[in-house]
Amino acid sequence: MTKPHSPAPHSIHDAPANGPVLDPNTLIALLHSIGSGAASDGQPWPERHQMPGRRLALADADCSLAGLRVVLEILLAAQRARENGELEQYVGPRVMEGLIMAALGLTAHASTRLQPEG
Repeated sequence: MTKPHSPAPHSIHDAPANGPVLDPNTLIALLHSIGSGAASDGQPWPERHQMPGRRLALADADCSLAGLRVVLEILLAAQRARENGELEQYVGPRVMEGLIMAALGLTAHASTRLQPEG
């Protein structure tokens, strides 16, 4: 019988017993924590009286609102550069529209996740 080419199956969320332990601040580890319901500060939603699905929804909304703040800060800086800066400092109408569309998308996502489930 031939030896299989792939390792034995294991949970994608658990590190293999004999494998290296991931640093929690690596990109992959952070993506896993975000995917498992981490809020914008990287921690799970703190209210334990909520159902797990609701805690995930609140963490998603929290991340969306944190992203929305960043997008709006960039949009405000771009608008101020357009009004007060040199012409080469202006990012252009397509970037401005993209920032506005990103803000709309993040707002819609946060609003959807904050709606009661059921």
